[in-house]
Order: sequence, then structure tokens, then C-alpha cells
Amino acid sequence: MASAAEQLAANMNFGAFQKATELHKRLWFTLGALIVYRLGTYIPIPGIDPAAFAQAFQGQSKGILGMFDMFSGGAVQRMAVFSLNVMPYISASIIVQLMGTVYPPWEKLRKEGGEAGRKQLNQYTRYLTVFLAIAQSSGIAIGLSNSQGLVDQPGLFFILSTVATLTGGTLFLMWLGEQITARGVGNGVSLIIFAGIVARLPTGVMTLLTQARTGAIQSYILPLILVMSVVVIAFIVFIERSQRRLLIQYPKRQMGNRMFGGETSFLPLKLNTAGVIPPIFASSLLLLPATAMGFLVKTTLPPWAQWVPTVVGQLQHGQPTFMLLYAAMIVFFSFFYTSIVFNPDETAENLRKYGGFLPGIRPGKRTAEYLDYVLTRLTVLGAAYITAVCLLPEIMMSAMQSNQFAFGGTSILIVVTVTMDTVAQIQSHLLAHQYEGLIKKSKLRGGRGR
Repeated sequence: MASAAEQLAANMNFGAFQKATELHKRLWFTLGALIVYRLGTYIPIPGIDPAAFAQAFQGQSKGILGMFDMFSGGAVQRMAVFSLNVMPYISASIIVQLMGTVYPPWEKLRKEGGEAGRKQLNQYTRYLTVFLAIAQSSGIAIGLSNSQGLVDQPGLFFILSTVATLTGGTLFLMWLGEQITARGVGNGVSLIIFAGIVARLPTGVMTLLTQARTGAIQSYILPLILVMSVVVIAFIVFIERSQRRLLIQYPKRQMGNRMFGGETSFLPLKLNTAGVIPPIFASSLLLLPATAMGFLVKTTLPPWAQWVPTVVGQLQHGQPTFMLLYAAMIVFFSFFYTSIVFNPDETAENLRKYGGFLPGIRPGKRTAEYLDYVLTRLTVLGAAYITAVCLLPEIMMSAMQSNQFAFGGTSILIVVTVTMDTVAQIQSHLLAHQYEGLIKKSKLRGGRGR
């Protein structure tokens, strides 16, 4: 039998949405913030020649810069004030999470600090974001200043102004993402990346249509891509909603003449615990050599290094070597990041502390071993799922003999998961609004009955 919450969720309709005025305000705020972000991706940094940079960028579009350009919605290609996007913030968040498992003071904050500890770790994340943004923007500024024809007046002033502009853009996006999370709908940082990827979608579709019209690809490829996209999206939704629920039992306790406890609950374990982090890490590391080789393309290599371009050429989208290494690194990072975000020993200790146990399994070490056993098998399936989704576009690139396939596996994963998370939050706001309406009605009826 469905619960009361499930019945309310099933009865939600457009009428309920119209009455949720607070949700309307949140949606308008989110839309306005994303519009501000998109406008910033078209404002170039001072002192640069946008046309010359766009032409120079074409030689680097297959490397890591192309991936960053995809996440930023074309801001890197235009060298806009939001070129760094929120990538420094994401990197800082991952580093803080890693340090929270190996650095004792931060581990204590994470486990025992409560809300104050969480705020302190968030503050450390912001400080680290500033440091990473300054480091990355300094490298970009120095590289642009040393390039011929890209900067009007290269020098120290251009470097300082570029560092300040790019770092300020990242910090503004970090603040904007936090404002969306607090005052809007959905996770702000995820929605900013989502908006950048979706903004590139029309261009990708037009590229495919142009290739089909000019005969660059076969006409049957377009319906095949459409069917594949629908199937992949449905597959992602199914897997992301899949959970392994472990039954947790709480013992009964007698206090005086009354019995307390005896409830049962579930510990949900997602099939894909690592999320989209593994493909992002794997593609970033694999595309670094291609990016470095692009900067050295005009440099004469010594005789002993003549083999480097051939090897690096295999580490590009659609190449068999790239796909093999890509799959191996996705599996590695899936297990690595899952071990960070879910600690079986800590979970087992928390269950024991609050009196919960898994039926048939002794609390403590045995529970931790069982959780690790289940999580390992779930991670195998999750890693296989991410690998399949990310390799399918690579196989399509290889079959089409094209490196400009618009729908990358990582981008599809991000778009679908962020959409699901945002829709779930909208439903939770509608559900809360319906509960408020039911409470008001019950109070009115109670008052009339007196």
C-alpha cells in the first residue's frame, strides 16, 4: 500500500503547481541567475583579440581545453570572464573530501563537527578555490602574454588584469551557485555546468545536420543517433534510480510500562555511488598529453622523441588506445571515489551506536564486512554502467571517423542526473506546499468542530 507521501506525490498536478507561489519565486530566481551566467560567457577578458584566439583555439579543441569549453558553454573558446567556470571549485571540493578522510583534524571536523564543522570545511573549500583559480589563471595569463598576435599589449599589466578577471569570474560563479542552492531550485554548481552543456546542444545538432546535408556522414546516422540518445537517457534514468536497500532493525526497549523501538528502516545504496566524477577525472588525465602536444606542435623535437606525436595521437577521442585506457581509468576512479564517499566501517559504527543492526549479521566488524561486500559488487555494476555510457559515443566517433561528435557520454550523464535532481527538488517543494495546505485545512476543521 502506498504511503501518504507517495499518494500526495501521485496527485500533484498543474493546479498544485500554480498555487505554489514560493516555488515560482525560486524558479524565477534560478532562471535569472542562469541568464546572468550565460551573459558572462560572451564577455571577453580585457586586452585579448577574440577572433585571433578563437582561431588559435581550434588547434586545441580536441584536448582538455575542448572538454573545459564544453562544461563552460563555449566560454573558453571566446576566452570570456567565466572561462575557468566552476572547475576550480569542483577540484577544491574533491580535494577537501579526500583530505577529510586522511587528514585527522579535517576528519574530526567531518565526523564530529556537526553543522559548524561542515561550515568550516566549506570555508576551507572556498580558500582552496581562490588558490586554484589564481594558479590556473596565472598560467593562462602568462601563456597568452607570450603568444604572438593574441594580446594587444602583452606584459605585466595584462597578466595581473587577466588573473584578477578570471579569478573574480570563478568566485562570482561560486557565489552564484551557492545563491541558487539557497534561494533557487537544485544544486547551483551543478546547474551552472548543466546550463553550459545544454547551451552547446543546438550548435552540436546543427553541426550534425550540416554534415548529413553535405554528405560528410550517411543519412541513416541521424535517426540512429536519435534512437541511441533516447535509449541511453532511459538507461541512465533507470540506473540512477536503482538502489539496493538493506533492511535495518532496531531492537525493542521497555521503559516503565511502555515499549519503545522495534522499528525497521532501510539503508539505500545507490548503484552508481561515484556519480560523474570518474569519467571527468579519466578524460582530464587522458587529454592532458594531447593538449601539451598541441602547444609543442611548432617545436622541433629531438630524434629520440620523434615517437611522441604518434603515441599522443592515439590518446584522442575515437582511438582504440584512448577507449581502452578510458575504460580502465573509469573503473579505477569508480572504486577509488566510492571508497571516499562511503565508509563501511563508519556506517557500521553509526548503526551500532544507535542500536541498529542488519538481520542475521552481528553488529560491528561483521556488519562492516557485509557492507563492503555489497558495495563492491554494486560498484562493479556502476563502473560497467558508466563505462558503457561513456564509450558508446567514442565507438560512434570511431565508426563515423569523426572527432566532432556532439553528445559525449560525460555530458549526457551530467545533463540527465542534474535534471533528475532538479525535478526531485521541485516535487519536494510541491509536496511541502500540499502538506501545508492539508495542515491549514485540518486546523480550520478542528476550529469549526469546537
